[in-house]
Amino acid sequence: MTRLLLIGPPGAGKGTQAARLAENYSIPAISTGDIFRFNVKNETELGSKAKAYMDAGDNVPDSLTNALIRDRLAESDCDAGFLLDGYPRTTDQVRELDEFLAGHGTALDVVVELVADPDVVVERLRKRASEQGRSDDGESVVRHRLEVYRDQTEPLIDVYDGRGVLVKVDAIGEIDVVTERITAALAVRGIELAGHASH
Repeated sequence: MTRLLLIGPPGAGKGTQAARLAENYSIPAISTGDIFRFNVKNETELGSKAKAYMDAGDNVPDSLTNALIRDRLAESDCDAGFLLDGYPRTTDQVRELDEFLAGHGTALDVVVELVADPDVVVERLRKRASEQGRSDDGESVVRHRLEVYRDQTEPLIDVYDGRGVLVKVDAIGEIDVVTERITAALAVRGIELAGHASH
């Protein structure tokens, strides 16, 4: 069982690293952004509610997010573990996740914080916006999202640090290098790559 949480500011490369880690550890990557975008694209009722918040650069409310994540974590592919990306984002969501996991007799193993300089992140997202035409990546929206991240998510980092499950990883650099940094940090915590585990 490997239960990971990836935390970091918008543009720190969470999505890219989540996909690689999911493959490396043979666990599903669960990204709130992907779940929201899937619902928006398929014009579900939830999707249309979420879209209004996303377009403004605001976080989707907890109640909406918690419901989506609970459904997703209850699916059978999460039995062997999972990697959360973008959730929890608030201390209320941490409580919700704690309760859900405790109800299943589990808890998070490691929380990986991707550390990135805000100016580097803004530049990275501006580039992504022009390449992908994403409406939520304009500079003012990005700066707003970074503020929202600092206000709401930084308290979580203290919570997980206090529990002794937090590892900080420098997120700036080549994708492969960052992946290696994360894998090395996890190995120190006893989490081995899939196929290398000592059972």
